[in-house]
Amino acid sequence: QVQLMESGGGSVQAGGSLRLSCAASGSTYTNCMGWFRQAPGKEREGVAAIDRIGSTIYADSVKGRFTISKDNAKNSLVLQMNSLKPEDTAMYYCAASGDYCYTRNGRPYAPAFGYWGQGTQVTVSS
Repeated sequence: QVQLMESGGGSVQAGGSLRLSCAASGSTYTNCMGWFRQAPGKEREGVAAIDRIGSTIYADSVKGRFTISKDNAKNSLVLQMNSLKPEDTAMYYCAASGDYCYTRNGRPYAPAFGYWGQGTQVTVSS
């Protein structure tokens, strides 16, 4: 079992930055960790993912603005979000998998992740 806890969400104006963190505990071997988000009335979507050797995947909508990084020794995950837009407003979830970083339509594929955090809210105002 892996337990995940996110932190760092909040409210910011468009163009601002936020840094999300995710701490993993328990059985901490994970090969792939990622960030997903879900806005009200919309499906959960993959934002970014990173595997154990540092290969990354980003959704097109966040490329060049968001950066995912991982500390394997601490089994922690960070999402640095810059140039935030109102459409980035969502609940952001950290997820982990002991398997490959599967993708669908260029995004991390949610069903491939077996462990999820509770989420942290990000609100971007115009």
